[in-house]
Amino acid sequence: MFQYYSSKRTKGLFDPKAKEPFKLSRSKIELFVDCPRCFYLDRKLGVARPPGYPFSLNSAVDALLKKEFDIHRAKNEKHPLIEKYGIDARPIGHEKLAEWRYNFTGVQYLHKATNLLIFGAIDDLWQNKKGEYIVVDYKATSKAEKIDSLNKDWQGGYKRQMEIYQWLLRNNNLKVSNTGYFVYCNGQTDREAFDAKLEFDISLIPYKGDDSWVEGKILEAHKCLSEAKIPSAGLNCDYCAYIKSVKENEK
Repeated sequence: MFQYYSSKRTKGLFDPKAKEPFKLSRSKIELFVDCPRCFYLDRKLGVARPPGYPFSLNSAVDALLKKEFDIHRAKNEKHPLIEKYGIDARPIGHEKLAEWRYNFTGVQYLHKATNLLIFGAIDDLWQNKKGEYIVVDYKATSKAEKIDSLNKDWQGGYKRQMEIYQWLLRNNNLKVSNTGYFVYCNGQTDREAFDAKLEFDISLIPYKGDDSWVEGKILEAHKCLSEAKIPSAGLNCDYCAYIKSVKENEK
């Protein structure tokens, strides 16, 4: 029997009159950067973008990397990848690391000016000899070229992701290094056979973050949600462009 599916939600939506803090994730801030209209429809009106396919292989890589780095964390030693790149860092333990890694809690900070509870889940946390905490994010893909830099336009989201994590940890009173690292796993397709295993080339990519934009963007997002009028679409939003095209053709 056919069942009608609606993405319309009624719970967990922004109410400017509410006294309780409103939870806003790192990914929803990225949605606002991408398209204020989609952000407003999602967080205030309960109409989300159509869901994408789950990246199960990426999740598997994340889980295995966490287990692997945790082995070296427990021994208070450097991971071979850190040794290979000559990085002054080692996986560090923290009493809140498990909470900070969990998607539905993550690292949290109440932005008092807006009453928004900003949160985001990190993949890993390292520390250098200066006592600075280092944000580490895992990425998995499969591309023909070698991946040793973040030079694509679409990777701007990765950089902002890193910077929000740095901002969150700093607001949790941690001394955070400006330089974070991406552990980039690139699945290889040039092997002779599958043999029930997928092999990866792994690179460690440094990125010097600048979180000075985060505060302003949170204020903009809050102002957007507080308006009675639906904002304009982002310049490059494929979702809004599709809806516009449908409406024009229906006429």
